[in-house]
Amino acid sequence: MKHTVHTSWKGDMVFESEVNGHSLIMDAPEEAGGKNKGPRPKPLMLAALAGCTGMDVVGILKKMRVNVEGLDIRVEGETSDEPPKHYNSMRVVFEFTGRGLPIDKLEKAVELSREKYCGVSYIYKQMIEMMYEIKVKEA
Repeated sequence: MKHTVHTSWKGDMVFESEVNGHSLIMDAPEEAGGKNKGPRPKPLMLAALAGCTGMDVVGILKKMRVNVEGLDIRVEGETSDEPPKHYNSMRVVFEFTGRGLPIDKLEKAVELSREKYCGVSYIYKQMIEMMYEIKVKEA
């Protein structure tokens, strides 16, 4: 399968990407010549990881018949100090909400996503230190 994203420069530091039929605006902060009309490209790497692993985990838990009422995923990325500034490490925090959630199944779903299913995680872990944490809130 091949994916293609088309990106066009819209002036100043604004770029617009067409992704799966959806428009995404990226821009730089004002101090870097932008107008702050959209997110910066690098943090979108964090969003891609959260979305990829989140979809996996929710799908796996449904197959396990685990009824999760909520899932929030926070991804924190630490960047290098010198150019090219890149992520040295990422921390993924899964915050599950539900009643009597089985921690062993939550851990298994996260592990399966991390080790087998999430293509974004697969690529990132080749070059970046990856850390994972699971938190559970009783509903």
